[in-house]
Amino acid sequence: MENVKFDANGLICAIAQDYETGEVLMQAYMNAEALEKTLATGYVHYFSRSRQKLWKKGETSGHTQKVVAASFDCDRDCILLQVEQTGAACHTGSRSCFYDSVVKGEKEGMTFLGELMRIVADRKEHPVEGSYTAYLFSRGVDKIAKKLGEEAVETVIASKNDDKAELTHEISDLIYHLLVLMQAKDVSLSDLCTELVRRHNK
Repeated sequence: MENVKFDANGLICAIAQDYETGEVLMQAYMNAEALEKTLATGYVHYFSRSRQKLWKKGETSGHTQKVVAASFDCDRDCILLQVEQTGAACHTGSRSCFYDSVVKGEKEGMTFLGELMRIVADRKEHPVEGSYTAYLFSRGVDKIAKKLGEEAVETVIASKNDDKAELTHEISDLIYHLLVLMQAKDVSLSDLCTELVRRHNK
């Protein structure tokens, strides 16, 4: 704790990130007590500058942040918290506080896989009439696996052609059906990444 560089007000910046998808959820501040409680309890505590008091994230809403990993930056005046987010991180009800786009790029990043997985999970738990995803779940694993196999074959065929757009389309179909199968069999993105890291470390 003596190596943490708190500012003149006794605070450091704290950034919360979804451990599974990499989504940046929110930014707030911690004093020494908040940092100590976070590390001791495993649940994120912040210091409110407006109320001048310590608060546990989700203490009233239930939208807690369970710490999975934490890292200081090179200057030790900012901490990155990789968390398991329950519910919405933002007080507005949004998943992330960073929804007010200033610059909108044409390309999307990997964090959309997390959003898509949550949509797939919601279709499983709350089927919507006319939803293809809900239809797949209603037909069971055999149907999902059959579709995944078909998409794998179509991806292989597309890879033999010199058409990036076609291949991208087929890979997208393949990944979508893979996410549905993962959800059907209760395999998370975290499970997948943990296994890949284990293999890499070998």
